[in-house]
Amino acid sequence: MAAPMKNKRDNSKENDGTSQAAKKLKLATDLHSDVDENVLHDFDGFKVDKILSESAESKSLFLLGSFSESAKKAVVLLEKKPFLSDDLTLKSLMSKETKLKLGLKNDIYGAYESFPPVEVNGVKTTVIYPATDKHINKYKSQVLHLVTESYKDYQNITLPYLNEQDFSIQWVYNILEKKAESEHIIYEDPDPEVGFVLLPDMKWDGQKIDALHLIAICHKRGLKSLRDLNKEHIPLLKNIREKCLEAVKTKYAVGREQLRMYFHYQASYYQLHVHVTHLRNHAPGIQTEKAHLLSDIIENIELMPDYYQRKSLTFALRESDGLLDRFRKAGKVE
Repeated sequence: MAAPMKNKRDNSKENDGTSQAAKKLKLATDLHSDVDENVLHDFDGFKVDKILSESAESKSLFLLGSFSESAKKAVVLLEKKPFLSDDLTLKSLMSKETKLKLGLKNDIYGAYESFPPVEVNGVKTTVIYPATDKHINKYKSQVLHLVTESYKDYQNITLPYLNEQDFSIQWVYNILEKKAESEHIIYEDPDPEVGFVLLPDMKWDGQKIDALHLIAICHKRGLKSLRDLNKEHIPLLKNIREKCLEAVKTKYAVGREQLRMYFHYQASYYQLHVHVTHLRNHAPGIQTEKAHLLSDIIENIELMPDYYQRKSLTFALRESDGLLDRFRKAGKVE
């Protein structure tokens, strides 16, 4: 078995009419730098080094390990999928195929542990391989610190740090250039100045609409984050807002009043992109110190053209983040 490369979004289903949902896990994968169609069929030979973090609330478990034929590290994200409420799923779930194990019985109340058929009991699995220290630190449980960054801090601390890092976003360019994941693109405006591609975020399996999570990635190169935005980008921002809302309504029958559109700051990668999520989806990164609503950004820039070149921004950094160390050395954080 070939060791897998970085996880690629794959929302396809096996519809062969059999009950062989016990087929081994398949994950389409690709490289950051070169597109590769290697497929992981199981975790044979995978050695778990340690648990990076876990959450009972989100029902997730993040592991660090390696494949037997490689010393390179892999990060594996395991997340329980939400229940689907379609008739086929419910029919399969509420059948004799779902086995029950009694935990407690008291009068009319019965508490059981249930074991549904495997086809309705999947675990969403993301594999990042080879994983860098940045990936490992991202998913490791750590103390968080709030940092307030002035625009001068951005110029003197944050931007130099970002420019020094080897943050490869070739996988993003692969999407924009149709070298990867073109089959997942929901909508595209190809204009080089105000255009973008819209596709599902890898955290969404494409099934339950309440968990909807899409990403709009700008075609225009050189825009790292909202710190780069000014009045000349208003057409870009408004184009993303209006065309994304229209595309989501057409594709998923979800109206604009049910959607939130926002940027992250700091972003997880530095090619300008907008998150589009359902209001019922309590997605990671929607905290006030992380998410900035697109509509607010547009209004702020209309009120003050260089708003994001003036405004101090507050965000959280993990204990091991190199950027936090830079702020400490500059005397900005204790």
